[in-house]
Amino acid sequence: MDGVVLSIWVLRLAFLALLYLFLWTVVRTLLRDLRAAAREPGAELGRLVVLASPGGEPAVGAAFSLDAVTTLGRDVNNTIVVDDEFASGSHAVLTYRGRTWYVEDLGSTNGTYVNGNEIEGIAPVGFGDELQLGNVRVRLERARR
Repeated sequence: MDGVVLSIWVLRLAFLALLYLFLWTVVRTLLRDLRAAAREPGAELGRLVVLASPGGEPAVGAAFSLDAVTTLGRDVNNTIVVDDEFASGSHAVLTYRGRTWYVEDLGSTNGTYVNGNEIEGIAPVGFGDELQLGNVRVRLERARR
């Protein structure tokens, strides 16, 4: 066999081995994440506690359990309904990805604030951070065990 043909075959096999290694890594990561999510199917990931609500709904001190994807806004189809004239129908969404919470403003008129700073797009939030939607302020807390 010619040396060039042999080196092309070696390159092909090396590329194929790297491709399979990459696919195996992706599948292993996905399975690990799925197993972690399935360990505690009914486990609470976190909660929002209402700190201020000038309109009275939701009531100050109320706590809401959070799902991996939790929508907030004035519309009754949201996971957490915020009855405030300055909150939009679909104001924001909280998502839990990996081990971190993220909040995304959904194009609300008055914006979404994290610890008093307006966010644009998606921003990470941690336990103890305060979110403001309209005049309603809530704090992200760890789930009760």
